[in-house]
Amino acid sequence: MTAVTYRQFDQQETVYSAIVPSPLGLMLVAATKKGLCRLVLGSDRQALETLLQQEFAQAHLQSANAQLQDWIQAILDYLDGKQPLPDFPYDLQGTAFQIQVWQALQQIPLGATVSYSEVARLVNKTKAVRAVASACGANPVALAIPCHRVVRQSGELGGYRWGLDRKQALLKLEANYLQKNS
Repeated sequence: MTAVTYRQFDQQETVYSAIVPSPLGLMLVAATKKGLCRLVLGSDRQALETLLQQEFAQAHLQSANAQLQDWIQAILDYLDGKQPLPDFPYDLQGTAFQIQVWQALQQIPLGATVSYSEVARLVNKTKAVRAVASACGANPVALAIPCHRVVRQSGELGGYRWGLDRKQALLKLEANYLQKNS
């Protein structure tokens, strides 16, 4: 989504959404006709509803359509360890650098981790380690773009917008899935 489209987004677009319980707490999932635009984790339904209304202030907010319901089920199956996440189409707004980082994150294999420095090398910006961390923190679709697979150079978990407990749980989930299916 371009910046101009994002500014006009609220007047032109329908956003389909749902808030559902998951093994990681509540999950807000939203999409346009183009693709997934938000996947947010939280513990407070009202806070998630407020976030959605603020992010898409004038958009036509609708309950999840059939396509989004299918995507939600795929995400829940992933969180239950039944399958890896499918590749979703996206409708994301970000800077060129953020989008480049998010594309690099999608190349990290299930169950693997890389350092922020390695991601900076992948996007040919070796000195932009902090900017990579910021791009990870700005990721609008948790899980789907796997910023949870990025750790510190030392191997420590580092930060995670949705909480370190969730990051650790996701990495464990993926390791268990790979072990079970190898």
